[in-house]
Amino acid sequence: MNRLAIFDCDGTLVDSGATIYRAVVETFEQHGVAVPPALECRRVIGLSLAEAIGTLAPDADPGERALLTETYKNFFRARIEGRVEEPLFEGIVELLDALEAEGWLLAVATGKSDRGLGHCLDCHGLARRFVSLQTSDRHPSKPHPAMALQAMADADAAPETTVVIGDTSFDMGMARAAGSTGIGAGWGYHDAAELLAAGAAGVATEPRDVLGLLPGGKEKLCG
Repeated sequence: MNRLAIFDCDGTLVDSGATIYRAVVETFEQHGVAVPPALECRRVIGLSLAEAIGTLAPDADPGERALLTETYKNFFRARIEGRVEEPLFEGIVELLDALEAEGWLLAVATGKSDRGLGHCLDCHGLARRFVSLQTSDRHPSKPHPAMALQAMADADAAPETTVVIGDTSFDMGMARAAGSTGIGAGWGYHDAAELLAAGAAGVATEPRDVLGLLPGGKEKLCG
């Protein structure tokens, strides 16, 4: 079986928190809905959009939630059109290089849509590096294991040869539900204690630290 490293996107590969929050503020203000605090918004990054909107606007009825979701999509598409507002975290490219050099296949499992993920990866020239791209367009929201299981099938990998690298408890829950190993991305949006409580085997402070947390691996440095 192949070894597979499945990455979350927002908060793990790219720092999209500020862009996401601006879109939430504009969306909620347009519809007269109370704007949630930035910290509350950061905590739902990683969920599929409909799940995140439902969490941020719990008193909204289904029709209002659907309207908020569609307005958010329009605002976000307008913001990212033609320019990059989701910078890669420092050290991510070096981590991808190191994993590939060691024979790992790479995949992405994200709450983004196909369009959003494609735009993000294309902007950074990363799309061809991943053998599987799984999004909310075809799967239930994390922590459901569907995205991880499909990525494993695409890569001919087994749960015991797969790691999920993500910054939220949702990612770690998905890893656990899929029977794989979760490695927390401590540079993202949930803190280390929460990642460990959700089942992370370890938490990397920065991307290069992931290599020392791989199952059966020895610590190596990127770059």
